Amino acid sequence: MVPLRILIADDHATVRQGLKLLIDSQPDMGVVGEAADGNGVLQQAEALKPDIIVVDISMPGMNGLIATRTLKRAQPHVSIVVLTRHDDDTYLDELLRAGASGYVLKQSAPMEFLQAIRAVAAGGIYLDPAMTSRVADGLLARHVVEVASQPRATLTERESEVLRLIAIGHSNKEIATQLTISVKTVEVHKANAMRKLGLTGRVDIIRYGVLQGWLYDT
Repeated sequence: MVPLRILIADDHATVRQGLKLLIDSQPDMGVVGEAADGNGVLQQAEALKPDIIVVDISMPGMNGLIATRTLKRAQPHVSIVVLTRHDDDTYLDELLRAGASGYVLKQSAPMEFLQAIRAVAAGGIYLDPAMTSRVADGLLARHVVEVASQPRATLTERESEVLRLIAIGHSNKEIATQLTISVKTVEVHKANAMRKLGLTGRVDIIRYGVLQGWLYDT
């Protein structure tokens, strides 16, 4: 198995060194480059074409949020894991909207970080357990809970399956292949499910997926 190629972006050299030691100690992953700011990670990403990019939110110059948006526009297939001390749900929302696939708190155990790397490498979404517990408590998904509790929110089995696959990170094309249906049919099921649940976008789908326990049952 070819090890995952990982690029680290954090403005603290000590943090980068610690992450490098942790990552390089794993047989299935390795660090191919480092950056100390947003502009640096864009340059390194273009030159190295990594599989996964780990970014901090607070960096000099271009912050992690803007860097994530820019990286996903330039390299749509790259997976981005945010590693931050910020447990504010506003940051989580914005990073998910920008295209991040993982959100891990620096306060968490190293194994959470490694689990996030492996989860997003497999095409999934990973949220730090400290954040998912807040979702489950309704702090992130109050609107989804309210709407989903209404009778009209009943999904068909196929609508539920399509939504689950979207929540854990699959594209419409991947879902169509997996379910042996057309991309257009996937889009119809997605639209119907979102309408029934009152969901407005990717962040709401991920929130709903957390509530259903889908993100950790891949």
